[in-house]
Amino acid sequence: MAVLFRRLGLGLAALAVLAGLAFWALGGREGVLLFYVQHVLRKDPIETQPIVWQQGPAAALPAAQYPGGRRPPNVVVILADDLGFNDISFYGGGIAGGQVPTPHIDSIARDGVNFRAGYSGNATCSPSRAAIMTGRYATRFGFEFTPVPVQFMRLVGGHSRPGSLRNPVYHAEREAGILPYEDQGLPTSEITIAKLLQGAGYHTVHLGKWHLGDSPQFRAYAHGFAESLSLQHGGSMYLAADDPKVVNARQEFDPIDRFLWAAHPWGLRMNAGPVFKPAGYLTDVLTDEAVKVIDANKHRPFFMYLAYNAPHTPLQATREDYDALAAIPDHTTRVYAAMIRSLDRNIGRVLKALKDQGLDDNTLVIFTSDNGGAHYVGIDGLNKPYRGWKATFFEGGMHVPYFMRWPGVITPGQSYGAPVSHFDIFATAAAVAGVPVPRDRIIDGANLLPFVRGQAQGVPHRELFWRSGDYRVVRQGDWKLQVTNLPQQDWLYNLADDPGERNNLAASQGAKVAELKALLNQFNAQQAKPLWPSLAEAPIPLDKTLKAPQAAEDAYVYFAN
Repeated sequence: MAVLFRRLGLGLAALAVLAGLAFWALGGREGVLLFYVQHVLRKDPIETQPIVWQQGPAAALPAAQYPGGRRPPNVVVILADDLGFNDISFYGGGIAGGQVPTPHIDSIARDGVNFRAGYSGNATCSPSRAAIMTGRYATRFGFEFTPVPVQFMRLVGGHSRPGSLRNPVYHAEREAGILPYEDQGLPTSEITIAKLLQGAGYHTVHLGKWHLGDSPQFRAYAHGFAESLSLQHGGSMYLAADDPKVVNARQEFDPIDRFLWAAHPWGLRMNAGPVFKPAGYLTDVLTDEAVKVIDANKHRPFFMYLAYNAPHTPLQATREDYDALAAIPDHTTRVYAAMIRSLDRNIGRVLKALKDQGLDDNTLVIFTSDNGGAHYVGIDGLNKPYRGWKATFFEGGMHVPYFMRWPGVITPGQSYGAPVSHFDIFATAAAVAGVPVPRDRIIDGANLLPFVRGQAQGVPHRELFWRSGDYRVVRQGDWKLQVTNLPQQDWLYNLADDPGERNNLAASQGAKVAELKALLNQFNAQQAKPLWPSLAEAPIPLDKTLKAPQAAEDAYVYFAN
C-alpha cells in the first residue's frame, strides 16, 4: 500500500495548496486521502534553524559606478494570497463591517496610486503568479493550469458528492501522455523579473509562496532569485495547530480544509536546503526575514518578492490578534479578520524598514493579491461590491487591490482608472531598473509609470484576456464578455453601468457579443497548448459561499483544474 501511495508523487504541502482547486467533497474516498497524508507523506521538518542572508557592501558604492550616475531604485513586490477586494479598508469597507482597518496597506495607495481596474493574471494561484513573474499571459507558454498529480485528481474529481446538485466533471481521457507532477512547473526558458533584474546587477530575493513548481529545476532560485526562503509547493500552516499562541478556525463544510488539518503541512526551505520549522507565526517570520533582507542590501540595488500566504486557509490567527477583535461575534470571521490585521501590521513593518534604512525615496513598492477571495472560506462579502469568487472570472475572482508607491516619482493620492494587469509589474520593474524587456518573445505587460505620471497617451491595454480551458473572457473598454461551457452561456456586461455584473446583456447585444468573440478567437489562436491538461472542472457558485446550502436556481460556473 505504501509503495502505491508513493507512486502518487505528491508532496505533503502540495496537497494543502489544492484547497483552491478541489472545492467539492471527497465522499467515501476522503479516508483514502487522509490515510495517504497521515501515514505515508508525513515528514516532519527539522527543528528551527538560523536563516543567514548574503550581506551586501558595507557602504554605498559611489554613484559614478552605476550607469547614469545614480544607484538604480529598489523594487519590492508584496503579494497577498486570496485577499478579498473588501478585506482592506481603503475602499471604505473592510472585513467584519470595517472593524479591522488596514492603514499600512492603504498607505501604499494613499502615498502613491490606486489602480481602480487592477486585474490578476488569473483567478487562481499558479497561473496568476506565472503572469506576474514573466510579464506575459501564462497561456502564451502553456502554464494554463496549476500543477496537479493525476492520481489526486482521480480521487477528488471522479465521484459525486452525496446530495449535491452539481458535481465535478472528470476527464479521464486526458490522462494519456500527461507530464508527471514533478515535471510540471514554470519553464526555465521563461525570463522572470528576477532573472532580468539579476542580469542588471540587482540582488534578487524571494520570500514565501512560490507555487510555480517544487522540483529543484523549477524553484525560485532556478528562476533568477539569488536567495529564496520558500514554502513547500505552495501552502503551509501558520503555526502548529496545538500551539498555545494560535487560534484556529476549521471549516468542517470544506473537505480540503479537513484535509489540511489532518496533514499539518508546515515548514520553510532556504534555497535547496532542508525543510525546517518556522520560528513563529508564519506571517511574522516572513516579515522578520524581509526586514533582515532590507538591512543586508541597503547599500546595493535589490529586488524583493515577498509572497505572503495570508489570508489563504487554513485559518489561523495569533491569540493576540484574535483577542484584540472581541467585538466580532462570529468565530471564523474573527480569526480571518485577525489574519488580515496581522498581514497589515507586518506590511507596515516592511514599509518602516525601508524608511529606517533611508531607502524609502528610492524604492518602488507594489502591492496586490494573486486573485480574489475564496468561497471556501465561508464568509460572505469578501469581494464586495463585486460578484463571484476565486476560481471564477467574474470581477470578484480577479478584480484585485493593486497599488504602487514611489515617493518623489509617483504623485501621492492618485487614482488610475484604465484596466491594468498583473503582467504589467514585469515591464514596470524593468523600466525602473533601466533594463529593456526581452525582444525575443511577446511581452504583454506595459510600463505603468508613464501613464500614472501623465507622460503617455491612451491606455496600457485596449483589451485584456483570460482563459482557463473552455472558460474564456475578454474585457474591451467597459465591455466584458465571459464565454462558458458549463453552463453553456455567454455573459456580457457593461462594467461602467454594472460593475457588479448583474444585468447580462448577451441576449440584447448580439453584435457586441459577436465582436468580442472574434477577439477571443484571435487571442486563443496566439496561445500555446497547455503544458499539461486540466483533468477536472468544479462548480463554483457565484453568489454563495461553500458553506451555504445550494439551490437549483443558483448561478454558477465550472472552473477547470
